Amino acid sequence: MSDKGEWRPATQAIRIGHHRTQEGEHSPGIFTTSSYVYQSAAQAAARFSGDEAGNIYSRFTNPTVRIFEERLAALEGGACCVATATGMAAIMSTCMGLMQQGDHLLSSRSIFGSTVILFNKYLSRFGMETSYVPLADLDAWRAAIRPNTRMLFVETPSNPLAELGDIHALAALAHEHDCLLVVDNCFCTPALQRPLDMGADIVIHSATKYLDGQGRCMGGAVVGDEQNVGEEVYGVLRTAGPSMSPFNAWVFLNGLETLDLRMQAHSANAMELAQWLQNHPSVTKVHYPGLDSHPQKALADRQMKRPGGMLSFEVEGGQVAAWQVIDATRLLSITANLGDTKSTVTHPATTTHGRLTPEQRADAGIGDGLIRISVGLEDVQDLKDDLARGLDSL
Repeated sequence: MSDKGEWRPATQAIRIGHHRTQEGEHSPGIFTTSSYVYQSAAQAAARFSGDEAGNIYSRFTNPTVRIFEERLAALEGGACCVATATGMAAIMSTCMGLMQQGDHLLSSRSIFGSTVILFNKYLSRFGMETSYVPLADLDAWRAAIRPNTRMLFVETPSNPLAELGDIHALAALAHEHDCLLVVDNCFCTPALQRPLDMGADIVIHSATKYLDGQGRCMGGAVVGDEQNVGEEVYGVLRTAGPSMSPFNAWVFLNGLETLDLRMQAHSANAMELAQWLQNHPSVTKVHYPGLDSHPQKALADRQMKRPGGMLSFEVEGGQVAAWQVIDATRLLSITANLGDTKSTVTHPATTTHGRLTPEQRADAGIGDGLIRISVGLEDVQDLKDDLARGLDSL
């Protein structure tokens, strides 16, 4: 049997991190305990001081959560992972742990709406300033870096337009200016893209999405090195407590076991649906990195194993037409969640990015006629039939 350091990702996703207890369980257990008992007062003191590794309090040390952390770190190629309550908690913990008053954060314009609110409304209260540049414009990134820039933040592919950032190039730029590159890898997961291998310093996840895969639980994760993640981000978790629950960690562990297979299937379904949409007369544009028409197809081929399960498309007629298509569906779930076995459809301008100003949405390229689909694992012909009801009526 190979050493775990030689295991390939599909094996790591099933085997890494589980150290069987004296009960001999085959599947990892759920440790629903808030505290832990020590053999002596001296051992308790050693645990609290950090002289001895081990469980202290489930806000920041829990066996079930630790298995998830070890497994995801192995899949991403990182030295350390910190699990959090949600994906937004992961972003918040990263910023609070690695930035301070007076620091500047440089972000892509093409990020999740709640992330924009976090950066603009809440980080600013602590004296951290954020500015935004187009994701694919490397010259704009270079021009916007300041002496106090601490972090570059990207989602690639972007939500909802599937635009790509060149991770290799952004990592080189960040390190040239002594900055950290943080990549939100939610859409791809390590099954399709490993940003740390391309020079990124930190990877962010909303485990709620593809890592779970069935829309059951909330969770997030930060993956990186022992210093930035293992000490600084972990320190925020330990003190502030945006912690992942043991039950949710157990659910995510089961999700990871099928991650590679699911991401292959999501990508195959999305590719077929994107090609069909591209040929539909009511669709004016399809945003999907697997299509030859995508302006960054060559970059997608270089840094992604497969193009993923997320796509969006545009129809003429603005919000009225987009809502008509969405409301005509009977199979797709009208919800803003993504990464589920069930296909979901949403109108970004009034949901995921609805809290942005019209100007911010325009800057991000999110028009009123845009529809986003998280392509699930149903028969793709049924998805076509469902969308055709609304598209054929336009």
